[in-house]
Amino acid sequence: MSASESLVPGAVNFRDVGGLPARAGRTRHGVLYRSGNLAAVEAPGAEAFRRLGVRRVVDLRSDDEVAHAPSRVGDVETLRVPLFLGSLASFFVEDLSLTELYRLLLARSGDRIVTAVRGILGAQPVLVHCTVGKDRTGMTVALALAASGVDEDAVVADYARTESMLPAWRNAEVTARVRAAYPSARNLEELATRSPAPVMRGILDEVRAQHGSAEGYLRAHGMDDGELALLRRTLIAE
Repeated sequence: MSASESLVPGAVNFRDVGGLPARAGRTRHGVLYRSGNLAAVEAPGAEAFRRLGVRRVVDLRSDDEVAHAPSRVGDVETLRVPLFLGSLASFFVEDLSLTELYRLLLARSGDRIVTAVRGILGAQPVLVHCTVGKDRTGMTVALALAASGVDEDAVVADYARTESMLPAWRNAEVTARVRAAYPSARNLEELATRSPAPVMRGILDEVRAQHGSAEGYLRAHGMDDGELALLRRTLIAE
């Protein structure tokens, strides 16, 4: 499989989060998947998705995004957890950097991030996705992995990998469309196409400074110790 080839044809950035090093072992294969939306999946992709045996989808998109790009993988339990409290357009209007966007997610959507992480528990394999699988998915998966004891370098690398998974044609098309709508936005290419490792490392540093750890962040927004222990047992093979 090439760097940008998706595990499920038609689904951008679809991949398994298994095999990452952790304090107590490695993340399990075939338990947690992450991706962009499933709106362009056709018969071969739907069959590949079916073979993975996904039992639950955690969809982090807004109502408008779901209406515009409904999933096409058949009937599967779906937990809707819209993470953005503002519209996608507003982030380009405000010309936020990725770091600023992620800080807003941490500050405003902590209870929703916890709901999404809880969605990983109890029904695996599970897929967490948004539109591109970069920002909302990146933050949710990074916090879940870090709280489970995955090595920080591996958490950061998994986030950064998205950039190599986005096809060049997609990036060119999206960048041109967004630039036409928001010609003065300086951060649009970063928001639309980038996942730089230093951004996630900086965010994890801020989480640690404010909450002690990713576990502390999730605990501060409603997860209890039993759920955090179950998350570790679910994701990590010793």
